[in-house]
Amino acid sequence: MAAHRKPKQSPLGGQAGRTAATLALASAATATLFEGSGHAEPRPTTAQVKEKVDRLYEEAEVATERYNGAKEKADEARAAFERLRDEAARRTQRLNTARDGLGAMAAAQYRSGGLDPAVQLALTSDPDRYLERAALAEKAADRQAAAVSAVRRELAAVRQLRAESTGRLDALRGHETELRRQKAAVLGKLQAARTLLARLTAEERARYEAAEAGRDGSDRDGSGTTAGTSGTGGTATAATATTRADRSSGGDRGPVTAPNARAAQAVSFAHAQLGKPYVWGATGPSAYDCSGLTQAAWRAAGVSLPRTTYTQINAGRRVSRSQLAPGDLIFFYSGISHVGLYIGGGQMIHAPRPGAPVRVAPIDEMPFAGATRVG
Repeated sequence: MAAHRKPKQSPLGGQAGRTAATLALASAATATLFEGSGHAEPRPTTAQVKEKVDRLYEEAEVATERYNGAKEKADEARAAFERLRDEAARRTQRLNTARDGLGAMAAAQYRSGGLDPAVQLALTSDPDRYLERAALAEKAADRQAAAVSAVRRELAAVRQLRAESTGRLDALRGHETELRRQKAAVLGKLQAARTLLARLTAEERARYEAAEAGRDGSDRDGSGTTAGTSGTGGTATAATATTRADRSSGGDRGPVTAPNARAAQAVSFAHAQLGKPYVWGATGPSAYDCSGLTQAAWRAAGVSLPRTTYTQINAGRRVSRSQLAPGDLIFFYSGISHVGLYIGGGQMIHAPRPGAPVRVAPIDEMPFAGATRVG
């Protein structure tokens, strides 16, 4: 009976069904089209990529200086911990020696029967020897009391040193944790910059590099030597260094004299580093970050600077922009995250960022934050 029943018709069968299906497909295609156009991100221009990369490099430099500060503190904590550990080892050795001495005294008393020295001496039949031995016994008792006191002092000192060592070790671990955090921040910013640059076509990359070269003003040291060479090297005289520093500005303003021989030596050293790569956290001699370069330049002149931009800015006497002289440290950005060495004529030598070697550049390419005269 079921085989003879008339098939049930769909309510959207026939022409109405085909029309509904057509409308549904058209609607889906339209939705897909709008959805795709709504979510497609426009390709950034070279200028936009450069702006983002510059910002990432600036943020990486902030993190680099924090890394440098954390590393300096970790190194100090590690050195302090090792000093305490060595002192504790020496004290422990003295403690063991003093304990051995007490043990020898105790063994001697045991072998003599454990009698009090005064009792032993009272039993002697020779009064003269009694007096002599009494004096010796008194001295022996004094030495024993002094030995006991020494053991107590050494024991207290060892306990204190071990407690201090534990505190230093905890501080060291904290600094090392901060060190790893700042390192991760630096690497993250640099990787983001590399990712952006990798998206550029060959033509866009060429435009980007041309814009970078234009921003840095010059890849020359002002005497016709490219940044890939070392110019006159570290043996340049103070007069040559200061005169060449002025020529780097491109103007004819006469020689600019460094305020002292040490400043001239720092400038000479910086010129000898031209063309060396930027590596974050590096202090030379083959690579530098910004504060590593200024620290090395002044170290060559016999002056010890702290490691970071935040501390270097307080390492000397503040000077205004109009008072700048060769050898002065110039700081940039509101966070004091970059530093260069002024060489005269509105120019500096600095380690800019990854991919940009140590070079001469105008000081007005970045927002000026302050300057310090060191030597």
